[in-house]
Amino acid sequence: MSQTTLAQIAVQLESKNSRDRLLALASLRQVPAEDAVPLIKKVLNDEILQVRSMAVFALGVKQTDECFPILVKLLETDPDYGIRADAAGALGYLADERGFEPLVRAFYEDTQWLVRFSAAVSLGNLQDIRAKQVLLKALDSPETVVQQAAIAALGEIKAVDTVDQITRFVSSEDWLIRQRLSEALGNLKTEKSISALKFLAKDDHPQVSQAAKLSLQTLGENQ
Repeated sequence: MSQTTLAQIAVQLESKNSRDRLLALASLRQVPAEDAVPLIKKVLNDEILQVRSMAVFALGVKQTDECFPILVKLLETDPDYGIRADAAGALGYLADERGFEPLVRAFYEDTQWLVRFSAAVSLGNLQDIRAKQVLLKALDSPETVVQQAAIAALGEIKAVDTVDQITRFVSSEDWLIRQRLSEALGNLKTEKSISALKFLAKDDHPQVSQAAKLSLQTLGENQ
């Protein structure tokens, strides 16, 4: 991308109109990370939350050496829980194993469920088996979305020895939990997971049954 275009984006990021700033951030999708990150940093403290949120997300996509410490600082210190959740999510996109400890701390210490949810999702994205105990704890969360994230993440990290713990959700009233379970079990091949998937394949909710059937196919099992 030409320096002229980058200069135009930089000017647009200074616009008093928040829509202009959002459009400028969106236009950075085609810009190389080393050129995009300095521009993203210009609006990390924007007065409009939507602009800040988009900028934080962008740091997870446009990866340079600067991004990790910025995201960790936001996760640990930003007063807005939405931004902390965005930072947790962006750390998952970075797929940097150094994100494990900050994400674990966020899960245990942050008081907002949205941050804990994002941390659980990102721990799955890191695919680090060390996250198993944290995610097992998340199964007992009072928020169903956190439970959903934990089940999905346990599948992503391929924690086969947690099948007993997650199959207790096979009859959950929340169909999204049953869907996440159906998807997760496709990564966790045991006799019990196959049995649970055959049960879920007959679920009344079409998205649950479809997910279970796909997982059975993945595991090479006939229904």
